[in-house]
Amino acid sequence: MARSAETLRAPEPAALLAWYDRNRRRLPWRAEAGERVDPYRVWLSEIMLQQTTVKAAGPYFLRFLARFPDVRALAAAPLDDVLKLWAGLGYYSRARNLHACAQAVVERHGGRFPAREAELLALPGVGPYTAAAIAAIAFDQPAVVVDGNVERVVARLFAVEEAMPAAKPKLRALAATIAPAARPGDFAQATMDLGATICTPKRPACALCPWDEPCLARRRADQDSFPRKAAKAERPSRRGVAFWLERADGAVLVRSRPPKGLLGGMTETPTGRWAEDVDLAAPVAALAAEAPVAARWRRLPGAVTHVFSHFALELVVLAAEAPMTLAAPPGARWAARNELDGEALPSVFRKVVALARENAPSPSPSRTAASR
Repeated sequence: MARSAETLRAPEPAALLAWYDRNRRRLPWRAEAGERVDPYRVWLSEIMLQQTTVKAAGPYFLRFLARFPDVRALAAAPLDDVLKLWAGLGYYSRARNLHACAQAVVERHGGRFPAREAELLALPGVGPYTAAAIAAIAFDQPAVVVDGNVERVVARLFAVEEAMPAAKPKLRALAATIAPAARPGDFAQATMDLGATICTPKRPACALCPWDEPCLARRRADQDSFPRKAAKAERPSRRGVAFWLERADGAVLVRSRPPKGLLGGMTETPTGRWAEDVDLAAPVAALAAEAPVAARWRRLPGAVTHVFSHFALELVVLAAEAPMTLAAPPGARWAARNELDGEALPSVFRKVVALARENAPSPSPSRTAASR
């Protein structure tokens, strides 16, 4: 019979910190041992790493740092420039909050990030986890930092039976019981590194873990089953139509989405509504009912699929050629086809562009003139 958590030796922070000193990951935003920690880099990385992997965030972080080397540079930049650099990273409200937070740091704090969690929490886009991470890592303040990696480590250490996400408060409380007063920043990063490299979701390398002895799940030999997960609800599906309208000079009709809401402020090709009852098998004339202009629309082969956090989307793409004299409808504009990669296109519309480029060759001036 497995022993209860109370009979096990408590996890020793010193053991984890010693492991971290030998095995710490080298990350673009992480200061080397003995180097001064830059709060701007810590904050920027933590915002990027929300819902994003280290591998995916790394190139974006380096591009942001090259374009906006400090918080003042980011605060002074137009929001559109920030959105363009963020394009493809997803969860675009983070980019808008990033810009607003930079401006708040400059306006309220003279361009210096505050060290206290309460003051950090008052900044746009900074929640409890991010505030704790900045306080601990950037300022070495005592703070309990619990991300997904830490939750997994703690769930296994104490064999927490409650399923996620209901178990989050308990996991945070348990994490607080093992957080040391000394080196809180290093301890936070050490626990994250442990979860990322040793205590992985599948096949954890328990033999290499500095906390293998006190880990209850390892003693029970069911560590792969933690953290417990509640059954996922089926993700709903939506469908819609994207419109690719191109002039003879290669200009494509685009527009900016509303500043708030899904993909807020990002660039898109015009689309109709996204809903479960959109019939993608309908005739082109019916699919074109919500087109931005009247034109000879044709359906391109294939479709675009994209999964958001709360629904799956399928788009068909209708393409048409526009006369050079056609003015952009209100709220839309013409963008050069060969410059679309520099637009603030989210991933789903980059897929639309890729499908259109593959199947809708740029119209020639003579062909467009003939169509008129």
